[in-house]
Amino acid sequence: MIDRSETRGTVRKHQGILRISAVAVAGLLSVLMLTAVAPPIIADQSDRAVVNAPVTLLTAPISGEIDSLTALPGHDVRDGDTLAQISNPRLDRWTLISLQEKASDARRKLDATRSKYDSDVNYVSSLDGELADQTNQLKGQFQSQIEELRARVAQSNAATSEKKALVDRQSNMVTRNAASMDMLRPTTQQYAAAMHGADAEIAKLNQKTAQLNALSKGIYIGDELVALNNLAQKRRDIDLDAKRMKIEERQQIAVLADLEHLIDAEQKRLATLADAKVLARGQGKVLTVGAAMGRHVSAGDTISSVINCDKPFIVAIFSYRQGQSMTPGTRVRIDGSSLRSGVVTAVVPKTSDKTDERFAVPFPQTERRELYAIITPDAANDDGPAQQAATAEASACPVGQWVTVTRENGVVPSMSVTWRRLGHFVASWIRDDAGTISTAQSTSSDADARRSGIARLQDAFRASQPQQPTAGENGSPGTRTLVSR
Repeated sequence: MIDRSETRGTVRKHQGILRISAVAVAGLLSVLMLTAVAPPIIADQSDRAVVNAPVTLLTAPISGEIDSLTALPGHDVRDGDTLAQISNPRLDRWTLISLQEKASDARRKLDATRSKYDSDVNYVSSLDGELADQTNQLKGQFQSQIEELRARVAQSNAATSEKKALVDRQSNMVTRNAASMDMLRPTTQQYAAAMHGADAEIAKLNQKTAQLNALSKGIYIGDELVALNNLAQKRRDIDLDAKRMKIEERQQIAVLADLEHLIDAEQKRLATLADAKVLARGQGKVLTVGAAMGRHVSAGDTISSVINCDKPFIVAIFSYRQGQSMTPGTRVRIDGSSLRSGVVTAVVPKTSDKTDERFAVPFPQTERRELYAIITPDAANDDGPAQQAATAEASACPVGQWVTVTRENGVVPSMSVTWRRLGHFVASWIRDDAGTISTAQSTSSDADARRSGIARLQDAFRASQPQQPTAGENGSPGTRTLVSR
């Protein structure tokens, strides 16, 4: 018969165990929730950090086909190395052809202008000779006419003096009543006519003198100089046309010089478009290659990307509450890479796709109320074997490695890092125990195998030997004694 008191005690015991187990599970879940949510807000440590580096995109300067491609992922390049050769045999040369046609037209116009200018200059020279000859001939005529007019003026003056003397004599006679006024009146008229004749001759003399002076100065006035004036006007017209041709020649020279300059520039441009090289800008490692031999590319297409492993930096994600403690200049420790320490150089609240294109690794995605801390690692010093090993490891370009960043003198650790380290510790401890047990088991199994092997040897030896008397019968040693030896 079952005792009810014992049954009740067993039930109470099981209920207590269940309560304790439930409380333990709930507490563990609460601890996990708290460590997963609350501590990252104030943690001085972050394992959401990745090693990054700037990337240089090498693009095709022209459109064409790739003739050679020496860029291979992972290869080291130096500044000025040729990574690809691009040629474009299908160039549009219409602009160059049109410029050459315009230059040819300008040369023809220039030659025609120079020929017209030379002909105008020759015509002006011939007109100058004709004007000089006619001017000299007219000067001689005018001088002879002037001499004739001077003689006539002298003759008029003499006749006037004669008439004046006659008028004076007759006036005296009229005064003495020796003659009448009727006799004086015709004489007076003759004297006036002689004076007017003298004035006319003087006027003609002055006119011829003025024409001679004007002719000497190149001024053609008078009926005698009409033909000469027309000749001089024609000479002026031809001279103006020659000057116009000279101005046009200078304009054509300037136009031709501009066209030749444009032709040279277009030829240089076509030379750069017909053949181009993709050169490395700075040293680094080839990260990606976006082209192949014989492929047609357009201007601006990415041929390759080069990562500068000599300028690594770390992008770490922290809570926005750590923004004041992670200000630029804050020193941090780095775990999980050849980089050991660094300095915060910038704090960025967010990033964009355009920003990520400049770097080898896209920035990790942040959640609400988180920010990026940009960390520049310290330069390595070759002070010993450890530093040399770290330098050799860094030469392998650690870009893309996830690391752990801890603020110097930080107090609050990251719970994810703590749990991971605890897990690693437990796993290593279990591995050590399992190794000890397996070593003991292997030792005991080796001893058992040795004993079973010796037993099998003894059985086989007994089967092969005849029956011998024991040591008590004839004094000879037994089989067991021989096998033992």
